Formats: sequence, structure tokens, C-alpha cells
Amino acid sequence: MAVVLPFEPNEPSIDALVRLVKADMERVNAAILARTGSDVAMIPEVANHLISSGGKRLRPMLTLACAALSGYEGDGHIKLSASVEFMHTATLLHDDVVDESDMRRGKLAARKLWGNEASVLVGDFLLGQAFKMMVEVGSLTCLDILSNAASVIAEGEVMQLAAAKNTQTSEDDYLAVIRGKTAELFAAACEVGAVLGQRPKAEQAACRSYGMNLGIAFQLVDDALDYGGNQTKLGKNVGDDFREGKITLPVLLAFRRGDESERAFWQKCLENGEVTDADLKQAIALLMKHRALADTVERARHYGAMAKDALALFPASPAKSALKSALSQAVDFCLARAH
Repeated sequence: MAVVLPFEPNEPSIDALVRLVKADMERVNAAILARTGSDVAMIPEVANHLISSGGKRLRPMLTLACAALSGYEGDGHIKLSASVEFMHTATLLHDDVVDESDMRRGKLAARKLWGNEASVLVGDFLLGQAFKMMVEVGSLTCLDILSNAASVIAEGEVMQLAAAKNTQTSEDDYLAVIRGKTAELFAAACEVGAVLGQRPKAEQAACRSYGMNLGIAFQLVDDALDYGGNQTKLGKNVGDDFREGKITLPVLLAFRRGDESERAFWQKCLENGEVTDADLKQAIALLMKHRALADTVERARHYGAMAKDALALFPASPAKSALKSALSQAVDFCLARAH
């Protein structure tokens, strides 16, 4: 069972962003295909299974867009964008092993087809290729930003492991987890675009702020959609987070706002792992009762607004107008997956 979250009836998209970076994304996609090549046949098989499975590639598009916003005219943004996508793909391969996930983007997870070992090792291969491309670009600052992001992402994942099944997790702790495991790569992807354009520090920081806030909004929406999304569009089973005992913001809000018997229900399901088919229905009912899904979405909109405001520092230009229009739709694009 799932519910439809109360979003606007229109169908927002990231079409404006796609049009803006279309030519460069064709070059990025070519680089991605070239860099997954290997004499070890299993490597391109596993990598391309996920890479070709329909992801929107929002993160590399953000790198390209911020490079355009910054007036960059070289070629380094192509390799950095491909690096960002490889980092993201590697984390997905690793996450599916850690979470024991069966589905990814509507297809069987790579680990179900090739095994956990192959998924982890191919993820490591992609990380290696990502860092090779960063070095080839020749920007130590960009290398520093993205290598630091890789460390922060790993820290965020470990923090999530520590918080798993713990209903006493605070909202601050939860936000620290999603800043690390999700938002950091958004932030780094945007920041390196501005660094390539040799923009002033304040503008580099503004691009980073944009990416960080967008990344937080993105993850908040994703957590809400686990209980209120369209299963076909999500590409995964509704309720996977619940069955895996993940502590997300909707759960934290419902737990804090619930009575003693409701808290006992969450503890039984999430801490003890005692989940039946009927429990997901009850969990969604509690989330609705306490407005946990709607309030999670409102928090996402708050961070989305902060992301949009971060771009105000840049002077008016046709590029800024196009970017603001395109990027401002990204949060709504995430929300549209609920329908």
C-alpha cells in the first residue's frame, strides 16, 4: 500500500536543464562509455547494467550547468562530470550490497545478477576511473573537493549504519547522515564547476551551497516517497526503507509525535525487525495521522528555496536566467516521482 503525497498537479521536469547541457552531456556519456571498457568482461557488464538503467544523471548535469554559469570554456568539465557520475554509480553498487537491495531503478540490482563481490569490486573500479579523470583535468582544487567528497560520503554511510534501527536518533543526527551520504556529492558536483571557471571564492561557495541544499531536499523527498510514492516511477518497492529498518525523517516525526503504543509499534518493526505484511499499511497510517510525510516534504521545499537563493550572488546574465529556471525545477522533479 502507498499513498499519493499532496504535490502540485502539474508535471515538473528538468527539461530546461537537459536542454541547457545537451551537447556537453553527449560528450559526458561518450566518456562514461569509454571509461567503463575493460579486458575483464564482467566489469563493463556490471557497470553498464546500472549506468544504462535510466538514471537522470542530475549530478553531472549540475557540474556542467555550474561550469556554464561560471563562464568556463575548456574541456575539463566533461571529465569531472563523468567522474561525478562514476562516484555516484559506485556508491549505488556498494549501497545495494550493504542494504541487501533486490531492485535498483526498476531492474534487478547488480548484486542479484553477479553477486555481492562483483558489485563491490566494480564499484571500486569506477572510483578508480573517476580519480584518474580528475587527475587528467589537472586541477588540484577540484581533485581536493571531489576526493574529500568521497571520504565524506563514506562517513555518511557509516553514520547511517550506526543510526540504523535506532528510534532514538535525533533529527540533527539524521540531517548529518544525509548531508554526508547524499548532499555532499551534489555540493561537490556544483562547486567544481565554479572552480573550473575560476570564479571568486564567494561564488564557488554559492554553487556549493546550492548543491548542498538541493541534495538535502532530494534525500528528504526520497525518504518521503518510500512511503508515498509511485512504485513504477520509483524503480524500487514502496516500503523498502521500512522493511530494512531505516530511520528516516518521516519515521522520526511520527515516532516523536506518537503515543506510547505507537512508539512500541515503531520499535517492534524497526528495532526488532518484526515486520509483517500488514505493518507497512499501519506505518503509513501513522505517518499520515501525524503529518509526517507532508512535513517532510515541507522541509524539502525549505531547503529547495535555500538552494535557489544561493544563486542570487551571480550577476544577471542569460546563462543565469536559464540555470535558475532549469535548476529551480529539480526539487519539483523529485517530487513528481510521487505521481
